[in-house]
Amino acid sequence: MKKLFVCLALVLVAALSLSADVYVKMKTHTDAMNVMGQTQPASDSFTEQWIGEDKFANMTGDQSIVIDLKKNLGYIIDHKTKSYLEMALPLDMTKLLPPEAAGMAGMMKMTATVTPTNETKKIGQWNCTGYNLKMSMMGMGMNSKIWATADVPFDVNAYCSKFLPYVLKSLGPMFDDAAIKEMMKIKGFQVASEMDMFGSKATTEAVEITKKNAPAGVYAPPAGYTKKTS
Repeated sequence: MKKLFVCLALVLVAALSLSADVYVKMKTHTDAMNVMGQTQPASDSFTEQWIGEDKFANMTGDQSIVIDLKKNLGYIIDHKTKSYLEMALPLDMTKLLPPEAAGMAGMMKMTATVTPTNETKKIGQWNCTGYNLKMSMMGMGMNSKIWATADVPFDVNAYCSKFLPYVLKSLGPMFDDAAIKEMMKIKGFQVASEMDMFGSKATTEAVEITKKNAPAGVYAPPAGYTKKTS
């Protein structure tokens, strides 16, 4: 009987680990910079992500982005104003903008060029491969070094194909299909990056990637939040 309980416990633990989602915590440090005559001090921030079988949530500061493939919906949640936007997939951010802003957004297209390298590096516990990324928008260029790995506790190919395009589109209309296609050349999960912009540097690095149960409600707008249309 004791052996039976041990076996049942092992099966239960295995089932929980298979059904658990993946939690990712990233830290970003941005050096002080001067933008259009205004000085911005150095800052540190954290981003949290939950990756499920058919749901994804990204939380940065007062804003969350949620992708629900089962409902075919995306949400942009503003925790400061306790409101959210809901849109059908695939995301089209221009539909949420006023007509005059949508016209300007069409001009803000970003070009991206990803170049794989032979560089390898261990960041934390993850063996990574380096990629060079060049982005340009309205005459301004940014160069980045991306470090990506397959040493993560989830199917990284499924993540990239199911969620990554929506995550990029949620950042704004400048990420069109051509830019997203270029970004998809990065093989693996991005655990670190170094970006040069406006004469300063911003670095991002994963501090935790673990498999565990997602908290209730993380994949939906909180109860009581107001739904907006633009």
